[in-house]
Amino acid sequence: MDFELSEDQCAFRDTAREFAQREFAPHAARWDAEGIFPLEALHHAGELGFCGLYALEAHGGLGLPRLDASIVFEELAAACPSTTAYLTIHNMATWMVTRFARPEVAAEWGPRLASGELLASYCLTEPGAGSDAASLATRARREGEHYVLDGAKAFISGAGATDVLVVMARTGEAGPKGISAFLVAADSPGIEYGKKEHKMGWNSQPTRSITFDCVRVPAAQLLGEEGEGFAIAMKGLDGGRINIATCSVGAAQGALNAALAYVHERHQFGRPLADFQALQFKLADMATELVAARQMVRLAASRLDAGAADATLYCAMAKRLATDLGFSICNEALQIHGGYGYIREYPLERYLRDARVHQILEGTNEIMRVIIARRMLAEHTMETPR
Repeated sequence: MDFELSEDQCAFRDTAREFAQREFAPHAARWDAEGIFPLEALHHAGELGFCGLYALEAHGGLGLPRLDASIVFEELAAACPSTTAYLTIHNMATWMVTRFARPEVAAEWGPRLASGELLASYCLTEPGAGSDAASLATRARREGEHYVLDGAKAFISGAGATDVLVVMARTGEAGPKGISAFLVAADSPGIEYGKKEHKMGWNSQPTRSITFDCVRVPAAQLLGEEGEGFAIAMKGLDGGRINIATCSVGAAQGALNAALAYVHERHQFGRPLADFQALQFKLADMATELVAARQMVRLAASRLDAGAADATLYCAMAKRLATDLGFSICNEALQIHGGYGYIREYPLERYLRDARVHQILEGTNEIMRVIIARRMLAEHTMETPR
């Protein structure tokens, strides 16, 4: 395995790093404090292709491998994990539209999503269906050339401020085989948005509930075929888990960078903090864990790009490891800053708050352990994944 980045990957990394330092870093604290959804910055990201990194080229995307996309997301998240996390959700929705919509629908909506002209939300979670996504209750019934949606979604990122909703709804029997996926215009009659949730972190993106009351959706905007929605959702979640894991790696890198700068600047007992072995050991552990998390994420992304049979297993492993280690690294970086880490003048408390939810969404880390254990136990004679 070649661990070195290619020339193209280095170019994407450098472009993303420069963009993040120019467009995200100077404003991230204000976006967080004031709850601003940075539409202008997101549109600028679209101009560089960051709104359609792995969307199909035929419909305006860059068509990059998930590995390359993870390199871009990591650099962006080092400046603002919250805004980057929304950008990853938009990328997932855009990929679903360009990959599964009918050709004429993908041609109409795909380029506008991939360019950032339109922004998307992904609607899977419901008030009564979180980890058990297959039990969702939102229904879509066919009436002539339309489907009619009724139900509710919860914790939807970007809701109320985006243009497109990718909605999972039940068209058939109970369980995963009865779920279908739809592209829905966000301003369709019958859609209502709940209050903006007050959250611990991720404050640069609004989170709201959505209710659907007799919302008419053109039948042509079905993604894939009836009954394929859950499979589409699961394919999206494999990449989504890599994306969120990458956001944790980026947040951890940003926190570690801040800690390294701080120990050189701060003096105690007549010496810089960098001279104290206890802190040197802490920094060494943080750096080691960060590299381990990054390589696990990139391995999982490579497995997904290769279409490997065990890609879902590796995506779950990467999500579990990177989000747990990422939060821990942010916490240690805050500890190194002492009291200064706890105030908003420094970015540590923001990194910590933004990284915490990564252990919950795209499948909680407890669910990741279930996925990993079931795979191993179902094939107990197989070698340990390596």
